[in-house]
Amino acid sequence: MARPRPNSPESVTTPRPVTSMVPTEAVQFYRDAMRALREHGVPFLVGGAFAMTEYTGIARHTNDFDLFVLPEDRDRAIATLGAVGDCTELTWPHWLAKAYREGHYVDIIYNSSNGIAPVDEKWFDRAVSATVMGIPVKLVPVEEILWQKAFIMDRERYDGADVAHLLRARSSFIDWQHLLDRFGEEWRVLYSHLVLFGFIYPDLRKSVPAWVVERFSARLSGHRHEPVPTTKVCRGTLLTRWQFLVDVLEWGYRDARMWPRQLMSIVDLARWTGGIAEVGEEPRMKCP
Repeated sequence: MARPRPNSPESVTTPRPVTSMVPTEAVQFYRDAMRALREHGVPFLVGGAFAMTEYTGIARHTNDFDLFVLPEDRDRAIATLGAVGDCTELTWPHWLAKAYREGHYVDIIYNSSNGIAPVDEKWFDRAVSATVMGIPVKLVPVEEILWQKAFIMDRERYDGADVAHLLRARSSFIDWQHLLDRFGEEWRVLYSHLVLFGFIYPDLRKSVPAWVVERFSARLSGHRHEPVPTTKVCRGTLLTRWQFLVDVLEWGYRDARMWPRQLMSIVDLARWTGGIAEVGEEPRMKCP
């Protein structure tokens, strides 16, 4: 029997029911949002908890419904959802906007919070077909979900369990070369998750292709013999927006979000840092 193609509906793990966990008014809002975007020609992908449910079978619900759009479609998406919600907000201009209705949110996402994983056409080219809340949609590809989630290592939120569950459920369908290309020079982040995956699921260690592990192992060994960089840069800011601030504000390290690539503008970086609450969570929008 031929193995299902990675972008085919039959390759998605049969999920546990999740819609029954979502309040009726939220389901209606989410459906209205998807239909409105489609009617107005705004391409979108479903991510977040609903994509995780489809891929892993783990059902969970938050008050947010994640829709991913191209950066150039952000404003059209906001305007479109403004017509079906109580209000909209450009919460964090460098990556996130929100639409609100009766205590429920649709997140409009077009980048990662650290600026490293912007939505591009490849997300849509490789999207997976599925049905969410009775509506045929496309899901964010597993590789792109892994790319975003692997960097979330804050004190109040760590997505390592999601990464492990995705690897457990989808390893045989992952385009590993594409995944490696996505991480690029940040390959150590992916490698760290693969090491932990073997720790979490000893019986599934071999589900990660040997060539991937061997390439990372050889690369790590080779880097030990290379000259140490002379520029002090802290990449910890790519993993948490506040736990490495002391490094860049007091200890003289360059912020990896600004150097060598400018992943965020100075204004966005200041706003993102200034928005840190006591528990490190973003504030919820308040409609008039």
